[in-house]
Amino acid sequence: MIPAAPASITLDDLFRRSVAQRPQAIALCDPPNRESLTDGAPRRLTFAQAEVIVSAIAERLRGMGLPAGSVVGIQLPNIAENILTILGVLRAGLVPAPLPQLWRRADAATALKRAQAKALVTCCRIGDFNHCELARSVAADVFSIRFVCAFGAWVSDGVVPLDDLMAAEPRDPPAASERDGPAGANIAVVTFETRNDGPVPVARSHLELLSAGIGVFCESRLERQATMLSTYAPASLTGLGLAVVPWLLAGGTLVLHHPFDADLLARQRREEGCGVLILPAAVVPLLAESGWFTQGPPGTVVAAWPAPERLAASAAWRADGCKFVDVAIFGEAGAIPAQRGHDGRPAPLRLGPVLTPRSGAGETARTVVVADLSVTQANTVALAGPMVPQQSSPPGIETSNEPHWQIQSGGLVDTGYTCRVEPDGDSVTVTGPPSGIVGVGGYRFALSALQTLLAGIDPAATLDALPAALTGQRLLGKAADVAAVQAALADAGANPLVVSAFTQNGSGPARH
Repeated sequence: MIPAAPASITLDDLFRRSVAQRPQAIALCDPPNRESLTDGAPRRLTFAQAEVIVSAIAERLRGMGLPAGSVVGIQLPNIAENILTILGVLRAGLVPAPLPQLWRRADAATALKRAQAKALVTCCRIGDFNHCELARSVAADVFSIRFVCAFGAWVSDGVVPLDDLMAAEPRDPPAASERDGPAGANIAVVTFETRNDGPVPVARSHLELLSAGIGVFCESRLERQATMLSTYAPASLTGLGLAVVPWLLAGGTLVLHHPFDADLLARQRREEGCGVLILPAAVVPLLAESGWFTQGPPGTVVAAWPAPERLAASAAWRADGCKFVDVAIFGEAGAIPAQRGHDGRPAPLRLGPVLTPRSGAGETARTVVVADLSVTQANTVALAGPMVPQQSSPPGIETSNEPHWQIQSGGLVDTGYTCRVEPDGDSVTVTGPPSGIVGVGGYRFALSALQTLLAGIDPAATLDALPAALTGQRLLGKAADVAAVQAALADAGANPLVVSAFTQNGSGPARH
């Protein structure tokens, strides 16, 4: 058994290694439909080209005079600039805090205020929505934000343009910023957990983030220089731990897909020769039943379960030449990977140390411990160990009165997911999500907060959560004046999934 990652390694170290070893290899590929998402034609960047841009972003940020360790919010679609900005922020000695794409003013402002962000990076538009104006509104609500930056052709007044950095000239890269303590122990990223008191910052070190990615990398038996196709933006542990970190470890190619278009996904898989697919678990059986996995190159399917309570009931998945790896996502606390056996059924979640690769699941390999799984007295899943965040708050907000990430004795984090211990006494089955939290695809909501917001708009309106096959749950809203409620929710900065829960016939959308 070996630890997941050495304390001296950072994400920037891994990226620089690939730049040195494979400068002319393709590092990042944009979605082919990029122009329908945001400004600019689809990009295909080599490691050398990506390195120039990462260095340019780092220099631009350093020139702003932000103190080392400052949090920088990032809200971008699943395009190359998203990955490059995260790496550039890290190289500048700052801390990236990626935000989910559909977060609007209410969630984004609350999250960035609690993280005491000093800057915010976005793009001019995502689809038809003006994210540049959104960022300016958020900055007006968050006193700590000093700079708003944006990629895109038409940047609003007062916003720092970044599009010129995509055509930066090669130059010597800046040295990595020095920070106190072992490099790997420094905070690498801040993501946001949804609790009943709203979004809470979760600060994760390089070591902890690498441990999460190593778990997926080892359990999937990813090859060096693998070509990976990801449907997840790096706005949470899911996108970072299942896609970005394994890509950096493999030193391969990361192909980005802005979800979800099965035909476009098949085209990208075929044209780029993608041997690794990172998909929502909900779509995998639909693709498997249609024979989709047999129509392209064989490989590995990494299936994310943002609703891990659905994992045990999963049907068997089989496809010639394909390996399936389930990853149970416990919010921002941890991601537990397990490869399916020959019967196509999901492997049980074992109590105790989470080892990868699992013994007996393939060829002999060094065993890595990435987490430790236990059950609380309240029969909820608890996690500890290398991948689990051990910072009670991001840098600089230790004295804040805002809600913090809660760590118990021994580094234990109660995920809130209810479970039962199986008769064998060795495994657990997840039975439900944290109390009061609704999961719609990769988005989580505190239902009480939504109901409070709605009550201030229309006391007679209702909002409930119902089960949904593809998204885990869906929101269903009813109101006498649907248009007025939708407009008021949008003005209040509510997530579009909340706004779209209300329809004229009162039935709510079938799925999001």
